[in-house]
Formats: sequence, C-alpha cells, structure tokens
Amino acid sequence: MIEVPSTIVCETPDDMYALGLEVGRMLHAGDLLVLTGPLGAGKTTLTRGIGEGLGVRGPITSPTFVLARTHPSLSGGAPLVHVDAYRLRDARELDDLDIDFERSVVVVEWGRGMLAGIAASWLDIEIERPTGAAPAPAAPAAPAKSDTPQTVAGSGAESDKSWHLTDGDDGAGNAGGPADDAADDVDEPRIVRIARVAE
Repeated sequence: MIEVPSTIVCETPDDMYALGLEVGRMLHAGDLLVLTGPLGAGKTTLTRGIGEGLGVRGPITSPTFVLARTHPSLSGGAPLVHVDAYRLRDARELDDLDIDFERSVVVVEWGRGMLAGIAASWLDIEIERPTGAAPAPAAPAAPAKSDTPQTVAGSGAESDKSWHLTDGDDGAGNAGGPADDAADDVDEPRIVRIARVAE
C-alpha cells in the first residue's frame, strides 16, 4: 500500500509501470490524479500501469491529439479517463471536455493549475527526471548499405520499455528529434512524489 505523501524512486520504466499498477489498485470512481513532469519522464508509462491496476481496456497511449480518451472497465468498475491538458489554457477548457469526474478515475497529464473549481481534492504526482545523472550514449555508427532486409532489434512491442517512447511527444504532436532521443535513451532513475492536494 502506498502511503500519501510519499517519495518513490523508479529506476526503470518497469518500476514506473509497477508503481502505476499499485496506484491503480487503490483507486475508485471519483478519484482524480494530476501528473506533472518533463517530456520523457514516464507519465504515460505510469498511466498504463494505473490502467492495468484498474482493469480497463487498452491500449493506453498519450491522448495528445484527442485531449481525452476513455478506457472502459473490463470488470464493471470505474472507467479510466486519460486527459492530456498540454494544449488547454485553463480550468474552463478542461471543464468543457464534459468529463464525468464522479463516476470515473481521471488522470490528467499537464494539469497542474487547471483544477480550480473542478475538484475539491486530488492526488498530485510529480515525476522528476534528473538531468546529467549519466552521459548520453554515443550515437551508433551508420550501418553499411545493403540490399538485404534488416530486422531492427527492439522494433516490436517490447521496444516500449525505454523512457523516451513513453512520453516522446512534445505536447504539440511532434516526436522528439535525435537529440531528444539520445538524452532519453539513458535509463536515469525517476523520482516520483505523491501528495494529496485540497483546494
């Protein structure tokens, strides 16, 4: 059982997912979570774990283009509403999404400062992504040209285990460029702070 407030270190994306799984098992209809952290911090990885803990239908991906995505429960429980508030300007625009906060578990990425008048309390989850903890890996040498088809290692579903693939969008719908990828490939630990906030 996770205590609130709490500070947890997630060494890997699997740890972040496992934390989400544990958090998801604690949640009920009416619970609201606000996730804050820089690009590539692991917000969507955490939300995937929350979704599995709740037992909702997936896959859970960042709702950058649709703003909000609802994942129904597979067991008759509360649905998960996953919101990306990056493009929203204020609480009024969040309220315009017409989310059923009372009967859903709502996870809002980039939602800090947008809940005035919407909810009386929520869980604030801040993910700190240390910078400079480890040097970025050297870029791989360009492969020799060949007419033989190549299979890229990690190009399947398992490739989603790296940090940069969890939140590799800049919020404006643009995938991170090579410089972003190089920095994100380093599996630096994430510091996750969970606190209850009351308006």
